[in-house]
Amino acid sequence: MIDFGSQFCFECKTMDPVLITLNEEFEGEAAVQYLDVLEFPEGYADVPVQVIPTQIFFDKDGNPFSPSDSLASLISFETKESGGKTLTLHQGALTEDQLRQIFAEMGVE
Repeated sequence: MIDFGSQFCFECKTMDPVLITLNEEFEGEAAVQYLDVLEFPEGYADVPVQVIPTQIFFDKDGNPFSPSDSLASLISFETKESGGKTLTLHQGALTEDQLRQIFAEMGVE
Protein backbone atom coordinates (compact mmCIF):
# COMPACT_ATOMS: atom_id res chain seq x y z
CA MET A 1 0.00 0.00 0.00
CA ILE A 2 1.16 3.49 -0.78
CA ASP A 3 -0.43 6.44 0.99
CA PHE A 4 -0.11 9.80 -0.75
CA GLY A 5 -0.52 12.72 1.64
CA SER A 6 1.09 15.76 3.20
CA GLN A 7 2.09 16.89 6.66
CA PHE A 8 -0.11 19.95 6.06
CA CYS A 9 -3.25 17.83 5.64
CA PHE A 10 -5.30 17.15 8.80
CA GLU A 11 -6.72 13.82 7.58
CA CYS A 12 -3.23 12.72 6.52
CA LYS A 13 -1.88 13.49 10.00
CA THR A 14 -4.62 11.40 11.61
CA MET A 15 -3.51 8.43 9.50
CA ASP A 16 0.21 8.79 10.36
CA PRO A 17 0.19 6.79 13.61
CA VAL A 18 -1.96 4.08 11.99
CA LEU A 19 0.44 3.75 9.05
CA ILE A 20 3.42 3.54 11.41
CA THR A 21 1.71 0.89 13.55
CA LEU A 22 0.70 -1.25 10.58
CA ASN A 23 4.09 -0.90 8.89
CA GLU A 24 5.82 -2.14 12.06
CA GLU A 25 3.25 -4.88 12.71
CA PHE A 26 3.25 -6.25 9.16
CA GLU A 27 6.99 -5.93 8.56
CA GLY A 28 8.04 -8.73 6.26
CA GLU A 29 4.43 -9.46 5.29
CA ALA A 30 3.25 -6.21 3.71
CA ALA A 31 4.72 -2.86 2.75
CA VAL A 32 3.01 0.25 4.05
CA GLN A 33 4.60 3.27 2.40
CA TYR A 34 3.95 7.01 2.66
CA LEU A 35 4.79 9.70 0.14
CA ASP A 36 4.48 13.41 0.92
CA VAL A 37 3.15 14.96 -2.30
CA LEU A 38 4.45 18.43 -1.45
CA GLU A 39 7.97 17.29 -0.65
CA PHE A 40 8.21 14.81 -3.54
CA PRO A 41 5.88 15.90 -6.37
CA GLU A 42 7.84 13.77 -8.82
CA GLY A 43 6.88 10.71 -6.77
CA TYR A 44 3.28 10.78 -7.90
CA ALA A 45 3.59 12.31 -11.37
CA ASP A 46 2.25 9.11 -12.98
CA VAL A 47 -0.40 8.44 -10.34
CA PRO A 48 -3.98 9.79 -10.52
CA VAL A 49 -3.92 11.54 -7.13
CA GLN A 50 -6.78 14.05 -7.09
CA VAL A 51 -7.14 14.51 -3.32
CA ILE A 52 -5.05 13.68 -0.30
CA PRO A 53 -4.90 11.32 1.34
CA THR A 54 -5.13 8.75 -1.46
CA GLN A 55 -4.10 5.12 -1.01
CA ILE A 56 -3.13 2.68 -3.73
CA PHE A 57 -3.32 -1.04 -2.98
CA PHE A 58 -1.36 -3.86 -4.60
CA ASP A 59 -1.43 -7.59 -3.96
CA LYS A 60 1.68 -9.55 -2.99
CA ASP A 61 2.65 -9.91 -6.66
CA GLY A 62 2.40 -6.17 -7.36
CA ASN A 63 -0.92 -6.45 -9.17
CA PRO A 64 -3.88 -4.20 -8.39
CA PHE A 65 -5.80 -5.33 -5.32
CA SER A 66 -9.31 -6.59 -6.18
CA PRO A 67 -11.60 -6.11 -3.18
CA SER A 68 -14.53 -8.44 -2.67
CA ASP A 69 -18.02 -7.07 -3.18
CA SER A 70 -18.62 -7.15 0.58
CA LEU A 71 -15.49 -5.10 1.31
CA ALA A 72 -16.26 -2.71 -1.56
CA SER A 73 -19.71 -2.14 -0.05
CA LEU A 74 -18.01 -0.90 3.16
CA ILE A 75 -15.04 0.99 1.68
CA SER A 76 -15.13 2.81 -1.63
CA PHE A 77 -12.44 1.77 -4.08
CA GLU A 78 -11.80 3.05 -7.58
CA THR A 79 -10.00 1.41 -10.45
CA LYS A 80 -8.03 3.84 -12.60
CA GLU A 81 -5.62 3.53 -15.48
CA SER A 82 -2.32 5.35 -15.24
CA GLY A 83 0.80 4.96 -17.33
CA GLY A 84 -0.55 1.78 -18.91
CA LYS A 85 -1.19 0.21 -15.49
CA THR A 86 -4.41 -0.45 -13.64
CA LEU A 87 -4.50 0.87 -10.08
CA THR A 88 -6.90 0.21 -7.22
CA LEU A 89 -7.20 3.26 -5.02
CA HIS A 90 -9.17 4.86 -2.23
CA GLN A 91 -9.48 8.60 -1.80
CA GLY A 92 -9.75 10.08 1.69
CA ALA A 93 -8.71 8.94 5.13
CA LEU A 94 -9.06 5.35 6.30
CA THR A 95 -9.33 4.23 9.89
CA GLU A 96 -7.15 1.55 11.42
CA ASP A 97 -10.11 -0.85 11.40
CA GLN A 98 -10.73 -0.23 7.70
CA LEU A 99 -7.06 -0.75 6.85
CA ARG A 100 -7.02 -3.96 8.88
CA GLN A 101 -10.07 -5.19 6.94
CA ILE A 102 -8.30 -4.48 3.66
CA PHE A 103 -5.08 -6.19 4.77
CA ALA A 104 -7.02 -9.19 6.14
CA GLU A 105 -8.72 -9.63 2.77
CA MET A 106 -5.27 -9.45 1.17
CA GLY A 107 -4.19 -12.30 3.44
CA VAL A 108 -2.17 -10.18 5.87
CA GLU A 109 -3.19 -10.47 9.53
